Amino acid sequence: MSYESKNLSVLAYANGFTLWHYTSGDTAAQVAGSGYFNEAADMLRVGDIIVANVDTDGSPAAGLFLINANSAGTVDAANMTEVGGSDAG
Repeated sequence: MSYESKNLSVLAYANGFTLWHYTSGDTAAQVAGSGYFNEAADMLRVGDIIVANVDTDGSPAAGLFLINANSAGTVDAANMTEVGGSDAG
């Protein structure tokens, strides 16, 4: 799969920072890959955070991606920091 613009939405915006939500059937590693969000380069800024639901059609996971680079139309997100990773019962 690849980036789908319809699955990226703004949750909050303040002081030049945007908190986004994104959902995808892609894995966290795919989403974190350099260039995955290139189509959204005009909207995403370094320091923005994306709350994400990934691998929704496989082994669902959720977490946070930090946009750590956006230069010349190439966007890079840091590896996902997972939330809710384990359940004791």
